[in-house]
Amino acid sequence: MVTVGRSLLAFVLLSVSMISFAEETHTLRLAQTWGPNSPILGETVQHMADMAEAMSDGRLQIRIDPSNKHKAPFGIFDLVRNGQYDMGHTASYYYKGTIPNAMYFTTVPFGMIAPEQYAWFYHGGGMELMQRVYEPYGLLSFPGGNTGNQMGGWFRNEINSLDDLKGLKMRTPGFAGEVMAELGVAVTNIPPGELYSSLERGTIDAVEWVGPALDFQMGFHQIAKYYYSGWQEPGAEVQFLINQKSWNDLPKDLQEILRIAMRTAAYDMYIQSTHASGVAWDRMKEDYPDVTHKVFPPEVIDALRKTTNRLLAEAAEKDPLAKEIIESQRDYLQQVRQWTNISDKAYLESVAED
Repeated sequence: MVTVGRSLLAFVLLSVSMISFAEETHTLRLAQTWGPNSPILGETVQHMADMAEAMSDGRLQIRIDPSNKHKAPFGIFDLVRNGQYDMGHTASYYYKGTIPNAMYFTTVPFGMIAPEQYAWFYHGGGMELMQRVYEPYGLLSFPGGNTGNQMGGWFRNEINSLDDLKGLKMRTPGFAGEVMAELGVAVTNIPPGELYSSLERGTIDAVEWVGPALDFQMGFHQIAKYYYSGWQEPGAEVQFLINQKSWNDLPKDLQEILRIAMRTAAYDMYIQSTHASGVAWDRMKEDYPDVTHKVFPPEVIDALRKTTNRLLAEAAEKDPLAKEIIESQRDYLQQVRQWTNISDKAYLESVAED
């Protein structure tokens, strides 16, 4: 009788323990590069957090701190690596000074457009290469949303030749900034919240941000009237960073829920960006007819391409992992672009109307 009683008590205690474990709430703190109420970028993070909470029935909570809270818009990598935050949402090319190989996972000039890049991430070995870059720092990295093909920037003056780039003060980050600097541009990287005032005061002559979806609300068109199509970020992907220890502390089911929430939110950002850019560009043309869309002259594009290829070759020569990433992206692009050319490109050139 005593033995049965003790067994029953042990069973009850074990059951209660299992229920408590199953219902345990895990709260992750996330720092983002973007400020409060940031359209699209900030909305993507909130969407991810909402999905994770709903799918986990409240067991997974994500608390989001915008840049005005943690005061380090370009310090997300260190905040997450050092354990001050469990997660981050940022762009990997902001950290090229600390981890140069990270910048390839945002975008590469003259590289893959968004669908091609997603295919490379999930089917062409990109995720594995990205993890090899971040693993030594105790981090995991996941695609965090794509803006699609970004515009080349807002310029106060028209660019007619390579000479017009010399001495130009421009905000443009990542690998593109290195390319521009090689052609004589005075490159700077300024936090998003300071871009308009810098352009207005003349601290910079040109600014590259994203595209109509995000540029319109920034007001750049009120100052600089020449809006150039891009070359530098054909498929700009931001990233979710996760501290490896924080990830390991999550139960397996919450890890999978978080993985699905991040992937879904990233894809939704791409869709939202496409929609919002179409709406914003239509409104901009209607309300600000003095804004002029331009493309860079062939001599400028040719110089940008040659400089990009030279810098990529130099990077590959110095670092075996950089070489592996660059060659992986190049080889995958050569394969997948054949399909893009006879599908999307051929459709736009021969069938679609303006």
